[in-house]
Amino acid sequence: MESLHTKLLPYKELVGGIASVVTIAQFFSGAVMCKDIHNRKTTKGVSAIPFVGAVIIGILVFKYGLLLHDDAMLRVNMASVSLNLCYVAVFLYYCENTWEDVFKPASYGIVLVALLLGYAEWEMPEKIEYRYGLLVTILQLLLLASPLRDLANIIATKDASSIPFPIAFMAAIVTFLWFIYSIILNNIFMLVQNFVGFVLCIVQISLVLMYGSHLEEGTTS
Repeated sequence: MESLHTKLLPYKELVGGIASVVTIAQFFSGAVMCKDIHNRKTTKGVSAIPFVGAVIIGILVFKYGLLLHDDAMLRVNMASVSLNLCYVAVFLYYCENTWEDVFKPASYGIVLVALLLGYAEWEMPEKIEYRYGLLVTILQLLLLASPLRDLANIIATKDASSIPFPIAFMAAIVTFLWFIYSIILNNIFMLVQNFVGFVLCIVQISLVLMYGSHLEEGTTS
């Protein structure tokens, strides 16, 4: 680990810059899903959770950026929240069961945001950065893993259409780049976070490659 850190250290700015650009590009992966929804005129087989969750996580990480006084983090997450709100609007337009598919998970998210933002105001300043960051990291990993909540059903039916392939694919690239960057920084906390995230994305990509995706059906119809 230490020798790899030393070898990669001269590439710190390059890897960090690429990771930042690709992270911003990742936010547009939802546009591919929305294009598919528009073409099919339905949200059937697509979950709103990646979009709603991204808005919730974006707000929470924006708060983390405020705690760290990190302008780059603030800009990136403002872009994430704005774009994903647009994706949620597209989903709502074509959704048949708006309460169950959108408003119900969104209401849970709003409660979660209120609780965590309240906690951020209550926690001691010397502890808030680590503890709040840990909570946000856990939520980010849960969001990445959310398409796997129906793993047993996906395997049983051999249908991976519930997995948002463009989002999983871009997330795999992003988590891999930040994993490399965490080695350069020699930051174990960040390393574990992105390694777990990368593995979750690879599992989702593998399932889509094995069982197919509704995106393939949309392009052949």
